[in-house]
Amino acid sequence: MASSHAKDSSFLGGRIPPEIEALSKNLKDVDQELFRKLLKAVVSALEGKECREVLKSIAETSAITPETLNHIVAGMYRVLSEAIRIPMASLKQETFKEDLKELRIPEDFITDFSSVVFGNRRTALEAATSQHDPHLPTIEEFKWRVDVAISTSSLARALQPSVLMQMKLSDGTLQRFEVPVSKFQELRYNVALILKEMNDLEKRSVLKIQD
Repeated sequence: MASSHAKDSSFLGGRIPPEIEALSKNLKDVDQELFRKLLKAVVSALEGKECREVLKSIAETSAITPETLNHIVAGMYRVLSEAIRIPMASLKQETFKEDLKELRIPEDFITDFSSVVFGNRRTALEAATSQHDPHLPTIEEFKWRVDVAISTSSLARALQPSVLMQMKLSDGTLQRFEVPVSKFQELRYNVALILKEMNDLEKRSVLKIQD
């Protein structure tokens, strides 16, 4: 029962990214000193800092092949970026460690990963990650009013109420549109239905990260 719960609450969700699957296979000949150098470089990359020269220096002085190093860096980057995107209140440290253990990551390396995800640099990493994530403009202002067309070229629309809406977005653009009251009611119903379905999904334990 315990192992089933750990699987359901994996921070990686239902499918393990290929970069992370390849990580453990390429860590066989890596000692902790090299791992920590690479981890430091990956953390710098997540914070938006330049790290190519550091990685180049590591590659030149390491006995590990460049291809293996590429797999390791990609896997480390994916582990940290996936974990950082989950709010601290929703991710247990024990669950995080158990997930990595199931992926056959060495115990010492798991401790180092955990110190980054749950350590002092967490806030800076969250801020940097949110800035680089793709996102759409958000709504800053929303206005609406009901209008009745008295004079129109279409008899079907004459004296029929409609809802006029205007949205001001965070990128400064204005979006205006008009919908008949019947379509507005349809939109309202569908939004309520989606919210209900989302609420039902959240209640399913398989999607919960934490009890």
